[in-house]
Amino acid sequence: MSPRPAADTDRPTPAMPSGRTRSRRWRRLRTRVRVWRIRMHSHPVLHWTWRTVVTVVGGVSLIAGIIMCVTPGPGIGGIILGLAILATEYAWARGLLNRARRWAHQAKDSAVRTQRRRRERRGLRRLRSPG
Repeated sequence: MSPRPAADTDRPTPAMPSGRTRSRRWRRLRTRVRVWRIRMHSHPVLHWTWRTVVTVVGGVSLIAGIIMCVTPGPGIGGIILGLAILATEYAWARGLLNRARRWAHQAKDSAVRTQRRRRERRGLRRLRSPG
């Protein structure tokens, strides 16, 4: 027997905007994950087991990302993924991830500025050239 009562199929469910239900589901999921992590971190064996698993998985993806920088593959993506995994448990990885985010935002802004300048130059060239 299930602990939840069966859903009443005769009653219509109230209409709710989809964005609102998505955000509510996301908040519930985040709350459940937080509670789960607090319980897990309070247990000594589970705490070290979880930390070891995070270290191994994050380290492997970080090393794979570094290797992919010199071989074909998404190297920067692997590095960021590895740092994101490690940042869930380690402050030093969180700091490196924040630096990587700032660098990525600066690189994006620089690329957008360069692209705008190139478009402007192309537009000026078209105006100058005899048609």
